[in-house]
Amino acid sequence: MMSIFNYTVEHLYIVLIACLLSAVMGIMLGVVAYWVKYVDTVILTLADIIQTIPSLALLAMLMLIFGLGNTTLIAGLVLYSLLPIIRNTYTGIKGISPHIKEAAVGMGMSRWQRLFKVELPLAFPMIFSGIKIAVVTAIGVSVIGVLIGAGGLGYPIYRGIQSNNVALILSGAIPVVILALLIDFGMAKIENRLSIVKK
Repeated sequence: MMSIFNYTVEHLYIVLIACLLSAVMGIMLGVVAYWVKYVDTVILTLADIIQTIPSLALLAMLMLIFGLGNTTLIAGLVLYSLLPIIRNTYTGIKGISPHIKEAAVGMGMSRWQRLFKVELPLAFPMIFSGIKIAVVTAIGVSVIGVLIGAGGLGYPIYRGIQSNNVALILSGAIPVVILALLIDFGMAKIENRLSIVKK
């Protein structure tokens, strides 16, 4: 049997991969929602709908495509993590002062130059806030991945429930709580620094 340390590392690996993928996809979709008229409603509505699907039901549907294991869990976490990143990217860019955007246009910047040199840097504190929400949520949701054959800290919790072993349950639950709190605290500190720099 794997040690709690190994389960923790696997848990973090799953969350990291899922959140990196969702960050890239979420920022891209947020930019598209900002750029293309009327598409914003479609993208945000679809992300909202995915968020309302119970996590176990979503994983069960994805299991039909990807089968048992970590791939299905990662796919589910990516979908679950999109909404806060898309919404914050879209809101962050849209909330930039029109005068700043006009100044960038006046300097002869193309749309892509404005995006990478002006809009994304200014919106990044809000985008980072969305990523923080996605990461902390993914740490908790990934626990149920054990039900579709995925690894991580959900395994000792599930085994503890099956065997009525409180110590085994806590050996998985406590690291999940500590991870969520530490990552939330660390990312909140970074978020505050980004907000100060922006001001």
